[in-house]
Amino acid sequence: MPFAPQRIVEQVTDHLRTALRAGRWQGRLPGRERLAGELGVNAKTIEAALRQLEREGVLMNPGKGRRRQIVAGEERPVAPLRIALLLSEKDDARFDFIVDIRQQLLLAGHEAFHAEKTLIDLAMNPDRIASLVARTAADAWIVVAGSREVLESFATGSVPAFALFGPMTGIRIAGAGPRKAPAIVEAARTLLGLGHRRLVMLVRPRRREPVPGVPEQAFLDELQAHGIVPAPYHLPEWDETPERFHAMLESIFRVTPPTAMIVDEAALFVAVMQFCLARRLRVPEDLSLVCTDADPIFAWCRRSVAHIDWSRGPVMRRVFQWADGLSRGQGDVRQVSSVAKFVPGDTIGPVPKKAG
Repeated sequence: MPFAPQRIVEQVTDHLRTALRAGRWQGRLPGRERLAGELGVNAKTIEAALRQLEREGVLMNPGKGRRRQIVAGEERPVAPLRIALLLSEKDDARFDFIVDIRQQLLLAGHEAFHAEKTLIDLAMNPDRIASLVARTAADAWIVVAGSREVLESFATGSVPAFALFGPMTGIRIAGAGPRKAPAIVEAARTLLGLGHRRLVMLVRPRRREPVPGVPEQAFLDELQAHGIVPAPYHLPEWDETPERFHAMLESIFRVTPPTAMIVDEAALFVAVMQFCLARRLRVPEDLSLVCTDADPIFAWCRRSVAHIDWSRGPVMRRVFQWADGLSRGQGDVRQVSSVAKFVPGDTIGPVPKKAG
């Protein structure tokens, strides 16, 4: 059938929806290219229509390279879920992104609540986390910034789980998060171009143990590409407490103070700024700073903060799609990423002349 140029995606979506309800296809939908040929539209239009049908719960995407599964016509009642959010730390509850996810799940009819303990409370210990899961009345879990070991334990458990951030690559667990490695490489390359050689990246233990995560390794590789041999100095170790964090800062500034730092998360960024203020270090005259996240508090800063930004939309949509699929008896382990970008700001500048 010919489609009018106006609202073509909506028309194709309606056409496919009607055909699915009529039982034209069974089990799995034909591939995108075949559908595009049959309907006389381009593949991008088909893909947009199929994604809309996924959001409606008519189709389920089992992953890259596999045809979409048809849910329409299967008598699967939508069952509200009890979804526990296992936060990384208590402060996560205040983030707009986490608040929005919980509110949207509630609006969808699910019971979404914060677990009684956080990953930090439980020291990222899989055994202690398993005990929490066992005593919590939840049908599914959203794990916020879990370590690789934690995500692997959820992937092999009996309760469905979703990895919201964290090193999930290669683990059979549904998940979503930003792909920051290219943006971090761009930030490091910008600082190197400004003459900085003493670069340090500050990340939480889960991002570097037992091995550096993808963004962290990309940072180290970029140093190597510029003739700087990566060492513990560039990715320092510290235990996850404020006291240990500040002790680490004291240590690295004592002998060979860095001239530039890429700091993970806004909370740690603010702590570094306070450290600089106490020691009368000027930003960026004495120390250039980049934060790996965008935070609403940066809008209140007189000098713009160099940071890494990413679109929240794809991540949030993936969370809701996963929850909707589970409520219809259709679980999956698909992972999606949102591409991040480096946003330069007034907190970076040339290497100080005294640092050479």
